[in-house]
Amino acid sequence: MSQTSGTVRAYQRNAEQQRRDDLIIGHLPLVKHVIGRLLGDLPASADAENLEAAGVLGLVEAAAKFDPTRNAQFKTFAYLRIRGAIIDELRRNSPLPQHVLARVAIVRKACRTLPQPVTVEAIAAATGLTVDEVADALAAERFAKTTSWEQSAEPNGFEPATTGDAAGSEAERWESIQQLTEAIEALPEKERLAVTMYYREDMRLKEIAAVLKLSVSRVSRLLSKATFELGEALKARNALTATA
Repeated sequence: MSQTSGTVRAYQRNAEQQRRDDLIIGHLPLVKHVIGRLLGDLPASADAENLEAAGVLGLVEAAAKFDPTRNAQFKTFAYLRIRGAIIDELRRNSPLPQHVLARVAIVRKACRTLPQPVTVEAIAAATGLTVDEVADALAAERFAKTTSWEQSAEPNGFEPATTGDAAGSEAERWESIQQLTEAIEALPEKERLAVTMYYREDMRLKEIAAVLKLSVSRVSRLLSKATFELGEALKARNALTATA
């Protein structure tokens, strides 16, 4: 290797490291933003400092793996990595209490036996739990799952990921968006507003609570109820389409 080529490679390595460092430093506030969006769902035993450290590690990983040539926004890419790292930390170090696990099991059983689309009210009627207890169990269950309908969407606009041939995928994407838009419009007013502010406006739970003049825990329950029922509505529509 010539001295010139070695110097060029060293320069490129330094430039790449500088790019990663700039991405990390410039997006550190995103870690607190993600935690703020999860705040209402976090168990009382959660250690905020550990979660922030996990989120920063997720950000560092995102900066290392981000490929700017793939026409993607780093903020979107990093958001998913940070959120995943925080939830992984929660699963490792904040096990759910037994009474919560028991309610989650009851809710899961009801979901398997009730006709689709399942609603929170139907689960409450079938189990003897209150609507709030069902919503809390659904929120807890989100941390036990590896995927959900919302994790397949962009955090700022319900844009489903697509694969396969471009034309077909684009048509399917817009059909999914249309179905989801219709399902959101059918939600009760406060749930619709909470979902819109959380997913489309990228607002934190405290900010939504201030706008709706509700407690953070109430907003969290509204979101848990709404996201569950949206998922059920989409599942029922997909099943109907598949059998048509």
